[in-house]
Amino acid sequence: MPVPANQALFFVALLPDERIQQEVTEFKQIAAEQFSSRHALKSPPHITIIPPFKLSNEEATTLPETMSVAASRLAPFPVQLQGFDHFGRSAARNRVIFVDVVIDEALRRCQRVTAEVFYQQLNVQPDDRPFHAHMTVAFKDLQRQVFRDAWAYFSQLPYEREFTVNALTLLKHNGQRWEVIFNAELGG
Repeated sequence: MPVPANQALFFVALLPDERIQQEVTEFKQIAAEQFSSRHALKSPPHITIIPPFKLSNEEATTLPETMSVAASRLAPFPVQLQGFDHFGRSAARNRVIFVDVVIDEALRRCQRVTAEVFYQQLNVQPDDRPFHAHMTVAFKDLQRQVFRDAWAYFSQLPYEREFTVNALTLLKHNGQRWEVIFNAELGG
């Protein structure tokens, strides 16, 4: 997604605690070393709430306020991670492997409320795809011919964790990778 000089690329996410970030990063490193899928390493482990969007540099100055408004309408809530899954059942779409996230009403509400605030305050258009919370391990750079081996590896790993979401996190693309630039504490 090319970004003009007077704009920047952002997204809003939920980040797990440090231990889970380390564990999921290790999964990403396995995907990179054993299956040549490195793209997922360009961002910290996260659950996307608002997918990447462009804003002018002027509009971006209001992002902390917008994040705080959305966060103030939400209370901390638990998130469960349960095993691995992948997108698509056809060979043409099998390129993204992820840690699966149990989607419950609290997570749906978080996504819905945040999307509404971003649309109302910044005219960030809601994603037209259904919300499918996940933490990417191997991305679209996973070659189709390698997918079967990668999926055989990850699908057999047991992985169940839970963490409490306490903040919405804003990330900005620096031209190379995604960086955390702001956290808005939930409830306040």
